[in-house]
Amino acid sequence: MTHPIAPADADARRAIEPVICYPNDTLPPADLVLYRAARATATKTAEVLVPARDARCFTVPAGHFFRISSVEGAQVGDLNLWNTDDLTERFYSGKTRALHGTHITTGERMWSSFPHLRPMATIIDDTLGWYGMDAFGGSVHDVIGTRCDPYTGNLLAAGTQYHYCCHSNLTRALADHMGVPLAEAEPLVHDVLNVFMCTGFTRDTGQYFMKASPVRPGDYLEFFAEINVTGGLSACPGGDCSSEHTSDVASCHPLLVEVFAPADGALGDWQSPAVNGYDRTHGR
Repeated sequence: MTHPIAPADADARRAIEPVICYPNDTLPPADLVLYRAARATATKTAEVLVPARDARCFTVPAGHFFRISSVEGAQVGDLNLWNTDDLTERFYSGKTRALHGTHITTGERMWSSFPHLRPMATIIDDTLGWYGMDAFGGSVHDVIGTRCDPYTGNLLAAGTQYHYCCHSNLTRALADHMGVPLAEAEPLVHDVLNVFMCTGFTRDTGQYFMKASPVRPGDYLEFFAEINVTGGLSACPGGDCSSEHTSDVASCHPLLVEVFAPADGALGDWQSPAVNGYDRTHGR
């Protein structure tokens, strides 16, 4: 493959400083003081243990909390969120990435799909918040990767029919939760928040990489549900994602989801965010 000859002003073109596509200083702020105060007196109402190489669904009413925890060993999870009352409103990984960056942490939000585009859940606590960005450009809780899936596995290794990657796990879990066939559930499965996963882009080729997650038993990521949400969480077959996924090679562990209800009156006059205010006339 031949490369085009660089123009005389190539260095000058490269030296142009970037600008942020979506400055986020005007986003509605998350009231972490209120949320954390309400969480302090909240009571546990439910829990779901997600088996290794499998997925489970759970529901969280608006104004309640949910926590995803590592309980036995280093393990990453792939999280989908849907509006319980309208499953077509679902987590929008790409827009969350555009608004907050490649990885999200405390005070940042999981945003929903068009035309709703509103906060679905806000991260209120992250025990891996200390990690930051490492020397390789890696960080945790990414909104880069789409989820491991059997279609890419089959594409890259012809003939592979692996059924326990996160896409398939989430499809089975949602189908069981809804009581519908797999073919009806699958189109609702979407790009994920990679909980606890440590990822980035290589500096030379720009390729998506993963490395061993820093998560340890007892670590957790905790959310405030801004609307009624149904979650789907897959305990990835990649385990801590230090080597490979879409196989049974890695050591895998379960993940725990717990749901907490605030005490009466703890949230004051808080209300769920309204759907996006754009009038949807699209110039017509």
